[in-house]
Amino acid sequence: MSDSANRVPVRARAGLAGMAPLARVLAFAWLLAVLALALHQASFWRSARIDTDVMALLPGSERTATADRVLRQLADGVSREIIVLVGAPDWQQAKTAAQRFGQATGAHPELLRPVDKIAAFDFDAALAFYRPWRDHLLTDAQRATLGRADADTLAQQALGRLYQFSAGTSLSGWSADPLGLWQGWWLSRADLTRVRERDGLAAFSAEGMHWVLLTYRISKPAFSVSGDTDYGDLLATANTSARQGQDAVRVVMAGIPLHAEAAAAQASFEMNVIGLGSLAAVLLLVWLAFRSLRPIVLVALSLLIGTAAAISVTGAVFERVHLITLVFGASLVGVAEDYGIHYFVTRQADGRRTPAGVMRRLLPGMTLALSTSVVAYLALGIAPFPGLRQMALFSAVGLVAAFLTVVIWFPLLDRGSLRPTRLSAWLADSLARWPRARADRRTLLLAAVLAAFIVPGLLQVKVVDDVRQLQSSPPALIEAQRTAGRLLGSPSPAQFLLVRGASADQVLHREEAAKTALAGIMADGGIDGFVALSDWVPSAARQRADAALASKLEAQVRERVAHVTGTAASHAAGTEMAGPDEVLTLPVWLAHPVSEALRHLWVGREGKDGNYASVMLLRGLDDPKTMPKVQAAVAGVAGVEWVDRVADLSGLLHHYRVLMSWLLLAGAAAVSVLLAWRYGRAAWRALVPTLLAALFSVALLGWLHVPLQLFPVLALALLLGVGVDYGIFLLEHPGDGVSWTAIVLGAASTLLAFGLLALSSTPALHAFGVTMLAGVGAVWVLSPWFRPLAQQGNSHGGH
Repeated sequence: MSDSANRVPVRARAGLAGMAPLARVLAFAWLLAVLALALHQASFWRSARIDTDVMALLPGSERTATADRVLRQLADGVSREIIVLVGAPDWQQAKTAAQRFGQATGAHPELLRPVDKIAAFDFDAALAFYRPWRDHLLTDAQRATLGRADADTLAQQALGRLYQFSAGTSLSGWSADPLGLWQGWWLSRADLTRVRERDGLAAFSAEGMHWVLLTYRISKPAFSVSGDTDYGDLLATANTSARQGQDAVRVVMAGIPLHAEAAAAQASFEMNVIGLGSLAAVLLLVWLAFRSLRPIVLVALSLLIGTAAAISVTGAVFERVHLITLVFGASLVGVAEDYGIHYFVTRQADGRRTPAGVMRRLLPGMTLALSTSVVAYLALGIAPFPGLRQMALFSAVGLVAAFLTVVIWFPLLDRGSLRPTRLSAWLADSLARWPRARADRRTLLLAAVLAAFIVPGLLQVKVVDDVRQLQSSPPALIEAQRTAGRLLGSPSPAQFLLVRGASADQVLHREEAAKTALAGIMADGGIDGFVALSDWVPSAARQRADAALASKLEAQVRERVAHVTGTAASHAAGTEMAGPDEVLTLPVWLAHPVSEALRHLWVGREGKDGNYASVMLLRGLDDPKTMPKVQAAVAGVAGVEWVDRVADLSGLLHHYRVLMSWLLLAGAAAVSVLLAWRYGRAAWRALVPTLLAALFSVALLGWLHVPLQLFPVLALALLLGVGVDYGIFLLEHPGDGVSWTAIVLGAASTLLAFGLLALSSTPALHAFGVTMLAGVGAVWVLSPWFRPLAQQGNSHGGH
């Protein structure tokens, strides 16, 4: 007994001595890499490089590059703004409630800074800027009136304005604007928004209520990795203060910061539940299997390094790491621990081998397992979705880093022996007791039960390729955003007209043509109006035509009024008016502060030698049935393109779901060929459990009414790579209880990790998690049913 005990340490010392120099060099090199990771992690989390923008997950193309740029441009203008609408049936009640709300938020100016939208617009400066171009600016209604009215009728109207001039208000003297065109043009500009100044507040009326608009600018980045809800908590307190138990008072709060904060808080919760839950489950399994602190510490170390490396490399490649990538990556824990568990299971079963000897024995198989797993994850990145590629890179790097930690550090850090535990012994013996598929009643009953579950489930599956499946904002917040947009009459930034031209003036001209094409839809109430640059800077041709029309009629009107009054005809002061050939240009307007609120509509030049472009937003486009009409109406207008990014991206999701489905079938065929080459007629034993598990998981989506979209298809691709491995191990090591123990522990941790991912509030991740939960669970249970007899295990068709 003592002789045997003495011989083991001698062999151990000999083994370590043989590999110590190389092992120590590799261990030291990996230590330097880990220290570099630690430094990068410290700077990464301080620099707030987490992305919450759903659009950042989605692919772009040359066709959609400008549209994506427009969306970012539109979002940038309001990315730090929160709007609050305080309403009541009575104006005084609404005003008082808004004041109470403002007082409550004023207690924390470090969080929310109020923005006075009324005071922000300098009307006097705008009047001074536009005054030289007064006769170049006509509304559509004025243009139509002047085109059909005679000078005598206009002179009578001008006389009425002259007699009433002293009693009213005007933006200019009568002689400068005898037709009242200037004031009419400004009133039409005011109609572009419902908001007016009332008692010093931004106010409007809608849906039978008086509303006060309060605008705030946040003082810190919208995303907080800690998951704090400072803005939401403060606004909730202010909401309570404003209402004070009055049911008639309504408060609607909206803004990108609220969505970002809610996403951050939810992601923080999910990362803790999924990541820490997976870690706790894995460590519990390790403890039950080995009853030693050493495996727990080392496995946790490999997982920590793997996760840190995944975040650092993803951040370096993509600059910013998306929130959904972190939530998805939290499930990595359930896969990356396989290497450590395989190592310790083998160490426990064969205590006579040194740690280095165990690693040398396992290294070829572990390397092959790593390769297949990395390929399976990288397959997620085949589709050109930045989000999917982030997830693929994150997972692949995390697996490689965890693998290297196990291979390089475990043989040096692992000291002492591991005794078999009750759990490991029970698992090793359980394979022999597991039933196998035979031509008997039990097998037929199982097949009937599976068919009764799978077939009706598949018939209930609904395919939904909707990009909004990537959105995880709370329903109440989404509804508040829609309500605010409806009340304010704000246009949707996701649907717009993209107008291109060889010059800035041609862009303005084509905007005007688009508005003419949409006049019929507007008259029918399909849309309420437009938000366009040409509303404020007409094209040069239109300015010259309007100036010629207005100046001709104004001269005739002055003559007729002078004849009636017996005075000399007066004329506008020439010093402040532009000449008939001078026009207001877009560059001049953009350079002036008067354009600040609408500069986001100017896209500028597309590329170095490309066209110029602008955006036209449509107000009141709420009915989806109107969108095809808009698209058809502008189809014949040169340079005008209807953009519906929700529909475009949903179509892209559909395209890649179909593509990945075909690739999945091709992958299954390729795997079947490889299995047949390796195992001959026994290959079906490794493939059939995975195929049945895939059908089972899709059927479960149908029973649970979870839509089938791109992410479940990607989960099936991952399941193909993971599930077949179980069958391969059972074919390679028939009756081997040690290998079965490693399979069970690895499958259990994978099952827990992806099962927790099913708890995600993001529909896409939820569907992915449900698919993996059902698939891994089913293949785990079914694989032993199809295992061969022990004596058949080594007949590998030609090998």
